[in-house]
Amino acid sequence: MRKFFAVLLLVFGLVSVTHADVWSWVDASGKTHFVDTKTAIYTWVDESGDVHYSDTPDHEDAVSVVLVWVSNGTLEEVKAHKHKAGSAGYLPGETVEDGAEREKAEAYYCKRATEIYDSYVNAPRLFKAGADGEREYLSKEDAAQTIAETRAQKDDLCR
Repeated sequence: MRKFFAVLLLVFGLVSVTHADVWSWVDASGKTHFVDTKTAIYTWVDESGDVHYSDTPDHEDAVSVVLVWVSNGTLEEVKAHKHKAGSAGYLPGETVEDGAEREKAEAYYCKRATEIYDSYVNAPRLFKAGADGEREYLSKEDAAQTIAETRAQKDDLCR
């Protein structure tokens, strides 16, 4: 009887793992990552240009990432599917409705990233808000780097 319950527990445990939601997020350098948890993630680029991420905002430049739902398949299935050349259509474990919702979300994020990129390219000067709320204009080099990073994010989201 114990063996029966052990096998039953194992089977139900495996079933619950295979139906987890998978989320994607983009780090500070524009690289896409996949996770199977909705734990908060923060990313930043340090002074030497290295990209970091953590589940706590451990750095003053850390920003919270946006998790985008990808699939209700396993993390391994999604990663394998994303790396197949020419893979198209629905993701593993995805229903037609799920696929349509994902495609709608992807189109929204692509459109929004394109709008942000276009606004940066067409702006006379780029700035960030200082601690006192005043505009702090970026140097030409910093503006060019910001535009390049934004372009990379747009390209990743609009693939």
